Amino acid sequence: MERLTVALPKGRLLEPSVSLFQRLGYACTLGNGSRQLVADEPAAGLRFLLTKASDVPVYVEYGAADLGIVGQDVLRESGRDVYEPLQLDFGHCRMVLAGAPHHVGRDFRLVSNVRVATKYPRLARAYFLQQGISAEIIPLTGAVELAPRVGLADLLVDIVATGQTLRENGLVELAEIMKCQATLIVNRVAHRLRLAEIRCLLAAIESVRELREPESPQEEGRSP
Repeated sequence: MERLTVALPKGRLLEPSVSLFQRLGYACTLGNGSRQLVADEPAAGLRFLLTKASDVPVYVEYGAADLGIVGQDVLRESGRDVYEPLQLDFGHCRMVLAGAPHHVGRDFRLVSNVRVATKYPRLARAYFLQQGISAEIIPLTGAVELAPRVGLADLLVDIVATGQTLRENGLVELAEIMKCQATLIVNRVAHRLRLAEIRCLLAAIESVRELREPESPQEEGRSP
């Protein structure tokens, strides 16, 4: 039978994702300095792909991968049509609105135009629309903490884990937008046609998820 293909994300979620599958008995040789992008395990019936985190939902939606692991922040920003059956209880972080301390308590609905730097323009626009705030969203791909310091933006929307980077740059949290963690996603066609195999894998993941070591706090900075 054709192997199930699992897309794993580069970056901070790779190590715990690989560890998860290794605890299930798979070799899962991706990462650890290797340049390998595809790892086949024919006897186990799996193939692993290593791709940029923001591309995982794309591979899964289009069926190049049957399943994938991705942060909920990246998944929500992508807007991809995939099935999300299982949260994995690692990669915990929060998406927040942040800015200089003098913005604490300020009602931005009374400001004509607020400039907001973010790696998550889709989610940021939705948040400000919901809050009834007129905002100009400035998409960035690098360290968004720089934007308020040099006058590019008034505020930022970004992921934080400990908040250390914000504090080191003289910024404070103004509001929490959403909580995030790593999640398993499944291609909708694969879920329908290969349900038994996928359910078996999900059950195995759930069984080892409870046995993992507690997650160590990690600082923000994951790129989507």
